[in-house]
Amino acid sequence: MGKGGMSHGNSGEEEENMAAWLLGVNNIKIQPFKLPPLGPHDARIRMKAVGICGSDVHYVKEMKLADFIVKEPMVIGHECAGIIEEVGAEVKHLVPGDRVAVEPGISCWRCNLCKEGRYNLCTDMKFFATPPVHGSLANQIVHPADLCFKLPDNVSLEEGAMCEPLSVGVHACRRANIGPETNVLVIGAGPIGLVTLLAARAFGSPRVVIVDVDDYRLSVAKELGADKAVKVSTDTKDVAAEIDQIKKAMGAGVDVSFDCVGFNKTMTTALGATSSGGKVCLVGMGHSIMTVPLTPAAVREIDLIGIFRYKNTWPLCIEFLRSGKIDVKPLITHRYGFSQEEVEAAFVTSAHGGKAIKVMFNL
Repeated sequence: MGKGGMSHGNSGEEEENMAAWLLGVNNIKIQPFKLPPLGPHDARIRMKAVGICGSDVHYVKEMKLADFIVKEPMVIGHECAGIIEEVGAEVKHLVPGDRVAVEPGISCWRCNLCKEGRYNLCTDMKFFATPPVHGSLANQIVHPADLCFKLPDNVSLEEGAMCEPLSVGVHACRRANIGPETNVLVIGAGPIGLVTLLAARAFGSPRVVIVDVDDYRLSVAKELGADKAVKVSTDTKDVAAEIDQIKKAMGAGVDVSFDCVGFNKTMTTALGATSSGGKVCLVGMGHSIMTVPLTPAAVREIDLIGIFRYKNTWPLCIEFLRSGKIDVKPLITHRYGFSQEEVEAAFVTSAHGGKAIKVMFNL
């Protein structure tokens, strides 16, 4: 919700702020969304681009995701960018009219994790569209100004919204210390797998192999710069043969594997394909409990690295976009407006997969 609330100032009073509310399973309605008063360190932002994430779809279909349960109506959406309408009295780095990408999580900044700089792990995190916190698929939101990042002239608002998923890939590459001598395996060619591929390239990886069950997504990965694409099955009996395929495709050792799916089979594949002394990063969270061959990986000293969201990634993401080192535009496959009919259609498109990678709202 950013902070949620009623618009502040004349322009906010001239119109009723509307948002997409999740009311029940597959039940989204555009309804009024009252914003809070603008605090001295806040900004009021008119949303212009909001992407649909897999977590949004999960909430819409099941009203829950892992341990987070939607118990009351909630505004959906967290991948967003917009234009500053008003800033609080203490905000010095932004002015009305600035185009900004918005980081969606508000940490407490008081706990030890926050003080150590690992604020993404804050247990008191208030994150857009994570129950009970409201999201950003709305005309306007109020949010801390220090979580609003000004966009260069050559970076669009849609690209600004894509900083959120891209941040996951950037954070994963930082955690794994990807560089010019790191051969990378990406498992899963969904949106997060694809941004991880782009981030690995931007961090200097000389060779990236990607695997998926879907031919279309593999073709997109190839267009985005994957050296090789390997089609795999969903059958665990095929793991050994597929690991051989992956190793042949890489043509060298796999230094780091990113599991961007998080299933038993994908994690087993990652552990088996990664060279001794390498790293496996669990990015996807498909299964909360997995049965995987950890002991064989342990005797080969494979490091298992957890990935949860991101920290301090927006400036680097924006620089990658500004410089052209990363191009996220091909990932945006579908666009919708902000009407009741289009919101419903957008979530259907995103949920059904197919050739939809990133579905974007233009408000």
